[in-house]
Amino acid sequence: MCGIVAAAAGSNIVSVLIEGLKKLEYRGYDSAGLALLAAGGIERVRAVGRVAELQTAASGCSAHTGIAHTRWATHGAPAEHNAHPHVSGSIAVVHNGIIENYESLRTELSAQGYVFTSETDTESIAHLIDATLKGEPDLFAAVRSVCRRLVGAYAIAVIDHQQPGRIVVAREGSPLLLGLGEDGNYAASDASALLQVTRNMVYLENGDIAELTASQVRIERLDGTPVERPVHVSELSAAAVELGEFRHYMQKEIFEQPEALANTLEIIGGAHSIQAGIFGAQAAQLLADVDHILILACGTSSHSGMTARYWIERIAGVACTVEIASEYRYRVSVPNPRQLVVAISQSGETADTLAALRHAKALGQNKTLAICNVPESAIVRESMLRFITRAGPEIGVASTKAFTTQLAALFLLALVVAKQRGQLSPVDEAAYLDQLRHLPVAVHKVLTLEPEIAIWARRFADKKHALFLGRGRHYPIALEGALKLKEISYIHAEAYPAGELKHGPLALVDTDMPVISVAPNDELLEKLKSNLQEVRARGGELYVFADADSELTASDGVHVLRLPEHYGLLSPILHVIPLQLLSYHAALVKGTDVDKPRNLAKSVTVE
Repeated sequence: MCGIVAAAAGSNIVSVLIEGLKKLEYRGYDSAGLALLAAGGIERVRAVGRVAELQTAASGCSAHTGIAHTRWATHGAPAEHNAHPHVSGSIAVVHNGIIENYESLRTELSAQGYVFTSETDTESIAHLIDATLKGEPDLFAAVRSVCRRLVGAYAIAVIDHQQPGRIVVAREGSPLLLGLGEDGNYAASDASALLQVTRNMVYLENGDIAELTASQVRIERLDGTPVERPVHVSELSAAAVELGEFRHYMQKEIFEQPEALANTLEIIGGAHSIQAGIFGAQAAQLLADVDHILILACGTSSHSGMTARYWIERIAGVACTVEIASEYRYRVSVPNPRQLVVAISQSGETADTLAALRHAKALGQNKTLAICNVPESAIVRESMLRFITRAGPEIGVASTKAFTTQLAALFLLALVVAKQRGQLSPVDEAAYLDQLRHLPVAVHKVLTLEPEIAIWARRFADKKHALFLGRGRHYPIALEGALKLKEISYIHAEAYPAGELKHGPLALVDTDMPVISVAPNDELLEKLKSNLQEVRARGGELYVFADADSELTASDGVHVLRLPEHYGLLSPILHVIPLQLLSYHAALVKGTDVDKPRNLAKSVTVE
C-alpha cells in the first residue's frame, strides 16, 4: 500500500516520477504528490485523487532530484493536507508503512514547537528529521539516527534543499529497491515503476539505509556497517505492464493466465517424474519427515491454500491446516517442528503473512516454504524453500493470474510430498504431470466463454446481493468468486458450502438473490443437485457453471454454462476463470473502477 518513486539524475526527472507513480497507482490512489529540489528550495505539488490530477498540477515543473508518492490512506482522510510528501524546515519526506509510536513522537515534537498540519504518522518523521538536523547536519547521518527511533514498518525517501542532489532512503518492513541507470539512480516500491529508465535493480534489506546521487549509490546498515547488495537484472519489460488491447488490467491478467500457467509449469517441462528440487536444493531432506502442513495466507491467497488442503490430504495423505495469517500469531497454538509452514503471497511483502511466518519460526517451526510471485521479496528471502510462480506483474487489485499460478504450485507441492512419502504411483504421477502440462490449453478454452458470461453479468448486475455455492475442493473457489464480485462490483456476496444451505443461508434466498454455483462433474455432483433444487424451490435464480459431461440442464430460472472439459482434481483452476470474468463484466455494467476499487490497495504491507 502506497507507492514511492525517487530520482536523482542528470536531466529533468519530473516525467520519470509521474510515470513511475502511474505504474504504482495500484498500491494506492486516494492522493499523490511530489517534492523537487528547485533553485529556491523545495517545490511541492500535491493533489487529491489519481496521479493524472497530480500530472496536471505539476505541468511545467522541472528538477534533477525529487521524490514522489501515491497514497492509500491509513492515518487521516484522503485530503491534500494529508498527502505526501510532508515538509519540515528544509526537508521533504515520503513514507510507506505505519509508524506505531507516532503519537509519542508527535507529543514530543509539539513540545519543541513543531506545528502539525496533517493527521498522518508520516509528518512525525519529517519533523523528527528536521529536529535531528539541528544537531547532526549531515542528512544521511540524521536519517539513520531517526530510523533508530521509529517503531513499526517503513520505507522512506528524504531530500534536503540545503544538500542538493542527494536522496536518502531507508527500509524496515516495507519494500524498497534501487534502480541503477545510465543517467542517474532511482528508488521505488516496485520494479515496474523504474522499467522506463533501467532494468538493473538492487533490493534493499530490512535495516538498510542508502544514499543516491546521479552518479553513485552507497548502502549501509543502521549501525553504520557498509554493505553491498547484488544487482539483479529484471526480467520484466516495460511492455509487460502496459494495457495493450485490453480495457483494464484485470481483463488483461485474466487472459494472461494460459501464459502465466505455462511459465509457472515450465519447471516440469517434458519430465516423466517430479523432483523435490523444484522447491529448492534442500527440499528432499527438509520434506523427508514432514508430518503436517500449515498454510499461512491472506485474502485470495488463503483461498488457494484452502483448495490445496483437499489436494494435499487426498494425494499425499498428510494432514493440512490453513490459517488466516492475520489471526495466526494472535492466538496460542501448538508448535510442531516437523510440520512444513507454507507462506503464500503474490507480492511476498504482505505484512500479516510475513509476520505470521516469523511467528511460526519463532516457535521453532523452521521448515518453511514461500510460494510467491516476486523472487526478491521478504517472504521468499526468509523461507528455507521457495517456489516462484512466474505470473508476471499483476497490476489489478483483484488478483487473478496470481491465484491460478499459486494453485498450480500447490498442486506440485501435493505431488512432491506424496512422492516423498511413497504415496504416488508412477502411473498417477505421469497422469498428473500430463494434466498439468495441458492446463494452459484447457484455460484458454474456458476463456472463449467470455461473451456468454458477459450476458449473465448483465442479468444480475443490478442486484444488491449474491450467493455463491460450492462443495468440496470447489467451496474455496466459490469463496474466491464471492470475493471477486464484492471487490470490484460492490455487490454484497457470500459463499457457502452447498450442504450448509439448510443451516441458515436458505433464509436469504428469494427472487432478488441470484445464486451462483460451481458444479463440476465430480463425486459430489448429485449432492449438489439436491442443494440447487432447494434454491429453486424458494424462487432463487440459479447460474450454474457445469462441466461438458454433466447432466445438469437449463430450465426456467436455471441458467447453465458448460466448461469445455472436465478436469478432475485440477478442476478448481478451470472453474475459477468464469467467476473472474463474471465479476469483471458485472463491474463493467455497474461502471465501477475495475482496477482500483474503492478502499482497497494491491500490496497490503501494513496490518
